Amino acid sequence: MAYALSDDLRRRLVVADEMGRPCRPSARRFGVSSLTSFEKVNQWFQEGHIEPVRQVGDNRSARIESHLDEVLALIDATPDIAMTKLAEYLEEVHGMGVSKVRSGGFLIFKKNVARKRAIGF
Repeated sequence: MAYALSDDLRRRLVVADEMGRPCRPSARRFGVSSLTSFEKVNQWFQEGHIEPVRQVGDNRSARIESHLDEVLALIDATPDIAMTKLAEYLEEVHGMGVSKVRSGGFLIFKKNVARKRAIGF
């Protein structure tokens, strides 16, 4: 799992680069990957800061969730509906380009949340 580096470590990587030390040896010295070292140094030179970039999670399921009642009603009316048909329905009615994987994953997630709430987790 990804984690944010401390500001001190970011600063050390940039200072080592400014002193002429290559990124790969600096990365080995500080225990990070060479790609991380390159990214932090480039962030410093391009953006002028070393603060961590905001890590973003799922932003797209909110679009489907806004139509949750309608989608669940459609599934109740047609229990054997394919995810492809569900994605096509959302595209036709609401103009939302949703893949069948996204719509299926969303429904599985909602089903699991509902099941856990019923069990009492």
